[in-house]
Amino acid sequence: MRASSSNGNSSCLLLGSIVRSCHSLALGSVWSPLKARNPAKTAGLLSCKSMSTNSPVVRVKEKIDLTEKEKMIFDRLLATVGHFDLSTRLRVAGGWVRDKLLGKECYDIDIALDDMLGSTFVDKVTQYLASTGEEAQGLAVIPSNPDQSKHLETARMRLYDTWIDFVNLRSEKYSENSRIPTQMDFGTAEEDAYRRDLTINSMFYNINTSSVEDLTGRGIDDLRSGKIVTPLAPRETFLDDPLRVLRAVRFGARFSFTLNEELKRAAASNDVKDALAAKISRERIGTEVDLMVSGNEPVKAIAYIYELQLFWVVFSLPHEHELTLPQECDRLCLAYMDAAWSLQQLIGSSSLTDEQRRLSLYAALFFPFRTITYKDNKGKKIPIVNYIFRNSLKRKASDAETVVSVHSAVARLLSLIPFLESNGDGELNEDGMGTELVDIPASSKLRVLTGFLLREVKDFWRVALLISVLAYPSPIGCSEDAMLKHNELDKRKEVFQAVENAILKLGLEKIWEVKPLVTGKDIMNILQLKCGGPLVKEWQQKLLAWQLANPAGTADECLEWMRQTHSKRIKME
Repeated sequence: MRASSSNGNSSCLLLGSIVRSCHSLALGSVWSPLKARNPAKTAGLLSCKSMSTNSPVVRVKEKIDLTEKEKMIFDRLLATVGHFDLSTRLRVAGGWVRDKLLGKECYDIDIALDDMLGSTFVDKVTQYLASTGEEAQGLAVIPSNPDQSKHLETARMRLYDTWIDFVNLRSEKYSENSRIPTQMDFGTAEEDAYRRDLTINSMFYNINTSSVEDLTGRGIDDLRSGKIVTPLAPRETFLDDPLRVLRAVRFGARFSFTLNEELKRAAASNDVKDALAAKISRERIGTEVDLMVSGNEPVKAIAYIYELQLFWVVFSLPHEHELTLPQECDRLCLAYMDAAWSLQQLIGSSSLTDEQRRLSLYAALFFPFRTITYKDNKGKKIPIVNYIFRNSLKRKASDAETVVSVHSAVARLLSLIPFLESNGDGELNEDGMGTELVDIPASSKLRVLTGFLLREVKDFWRVALLISVLAYPSPIGCSEDAMLKHNELDKRKEVFQAVENAILKLGLEKIWEVKPLVTGKDIMNILQLKCGGPLVKEWQQKLLAWQLANPAGTADECLEWMRQTHSKRIKME
């Protein structure tokens, strides 16, 4: 893989001047996104500045208040302990404790056990429920996988429509040259707390005593002061489970907490990056990234990934292929995502669904990759965006297909925006539009071309529009002057809304759901063909164009137009 400043993909370099105007980022600095809540007050797309050392002051509750459902769940678990006369201590671990102390509801309950495996205790709970006439639901055991840094077996069940995971407290011993434990024993709560990813996630809620246990002595203080810190030395914590680097990033962004400086140095070290690439499954990496992109501060999370020099570890490319990438491509990716996020905030929540917002951020993040392909084993050209989704992040195929489709639609949509924005004024450039427009009146061509485009991207046409607006009439932040225009994003918002309204006015909102008036069999009858083929497909496109140009037309009118058009062509030939 090599970088190039000129590769024919000039649009990938459009934000180059804005990122080159920023000084190099050291570990003590942060790539600082726009404040999405008020983008009009920000001079440019992105700015580089030193990270503030002032951490936020966070309000933390003195005690945990249980909901009625949580009381019922914990009572059932304690009743199991009593029924079998066990000495087991039950502790809720990690994120549930953190969120409850912050006054937030959490439905992710993880129970840590001090003297037995989770599967053993789940069996006890199942037996106890049976003795009371109740039935256990959703029983499952997820085995440990040390090679992928998953050191504990996890048992799972449902109580009162709530999923609960059960694991044992752990204590580990390592060989000198390996971070995979050579011996796993039942540990104390304190030993387990120090093996957690972050101090704010290391606290327990002791169900037996109804009390919070902060056994590292730092959890509550770091929560109050808004700090992301590891219980042990960060290098040791990250090498134990390298995914914790991404968890630190996600929680830092989610809560707007400050990453500890020693933690940042460890996260950016080569041995930790190598361990993240080698030891952690791509599914786990993809899950963390998706939680970031779907979260409340997606740009801040990806900015941390960039700052910690993890971008190419997370969004890895096929090393066996030589790819020509835009210069400073990772910065360009971040810049486009930042612009898309800021524009989303201006447009408001009514235009896009949560799924559309999520995929629009991916489409923006990977926009600089949109024209880059590689050849698979069969020599077929595959978009690199598809590789990132399917191989680097192991996300679902539909995500990759949607983003690739959005990228494909952007170029054509950019050519239509001037006409949609101005209610069809001007003459359309029909180059590369195919033969389906040949017999269509000029007044209908804008509706036809827009309709064809929307039938391809379907429900994600607003996503394609949002990404297109970032590059129309010129890319945001492509010059220093653009950075000084406080109303630049407001102008993009106006373009988005004007084009959106024009599409709705044309009656194309759900055009992909409209079925063709004429079937392939009808076409074959008129053409006197015995079987289908390219000619039938060509006429299907022509008839669809006629249908888009004549939204009130009937099937009979469509067939009559086809007969007349076909007859004229035969005479001309």
